[in-house]
Amino acid sequence: MSRSPFSRLSLCAAAIGALAITAFNVLPSRAAEDAVVIPAPAMDAAPSDAVQTTVLSGGCFWGVQGVFQHTAGVVSAVSGYAGGSKSTADYSMVSTGTTGHAESVQIKYDPKKISYGKLLQIFFSVAHDPTQLNQQGPDSGTQYRSAIFTTSDEQKKVADAYIAQLNAAKVYKKPIVTKVGPLQGFYPAEAYHQDYLTLHPNQPYIAYNDIPKVENLKKIFAENYIEKPTLVGNAKVTN
Repeated sequence: MSRSPFSRLSLCAAAIGALAITAFNVLPSRAAEDAVVIPAPAMDAAPSDAVQTTVLSGGCFWGVQGVFQHTAGVVSAVSGYAGGSKSTADYSMVSTGTTGHAESVQIKYDPKKISYGKLLQIFFSVAHDPTQLNQQGPDSGTQYRSAIFTTSDEQKKVADAYIAQLNAAKVYKKPIVTKVGPLQGFYPAEAYHQDYLTLHPNQPYIAYNDIPKVENLKKIFAENYIEKPTLVGNAKVTN
């Protein structure tokens, strides 16, 4: 199903009801996927002096981008598409669920300030629910799947080991469905999708589904939280 920001807003409204929408300013917010406190990964990537890149997919990219833009050590977090071809990296096409793409966020990070394992811990804990198959909150379809696109063999080993660790510890009520595989290409999304959480904090979809994720980041990962987001407008977007 193709969704513009406005149709996505309508879907959220239908999902939570008109009363919930009018109550945003008087009731505590909550995320569609509740945060889960989870252990840190037993295995992590080796330290590096160079900026590293990974691509994470966990439902609508607005919220995932917003979380990592408030994460210390992240150099840039760009909304985009991964898993399909360059020719179909267009929002209207990706929204059909037939392109192979997932709404994704390209994260460039400084390993001296935050590790790859810590990024994954935040991803699995507050950014999305890794047990939902092809769905996050009110959004459904393969374009909203949970996925980790790795840029090195080491990243894949760490991600696979962490998923196995979390499943063995039974920190979730259901098994993790996140797919891990090498990044073949990342394509930045249209300009109006970038920095969406920061630019539209009062939009009902954002207020209900995504702002609570940033609040949970601040609460659960206080040492990794930064108040001022690292916006795409202040970063160079590259394919």
